[in-house]
Amino acid sequence: MTKKENIERNIGMTFNFIKHLVEHPEIINTLPDGAEITFIDKDMPFKAKEYPKRKKIARYRIEHIFEPIKA
Repeated sequence: MTKKENIERNIGMTFNFIKHLVEHPEIINTLPDGAEITFIDKDMPFKAKEYPKRKKIARYRIEHIFEPIKA
């Protein structure tokens, strides 16, 4: 995947996530204040070690819906 394709994919996921939040506003309350939102592709393995523990991170696995990941 080229850098441009990766950027376009990430922008698309962001807009899809915002649409999902509009359709399911109760999810907003599950996001910690100041959290960084990370999207994890359904086909990619998740490795918690890759993310520093000092940051607030809300992770979502992407399939047809956004599924919160507890770490």
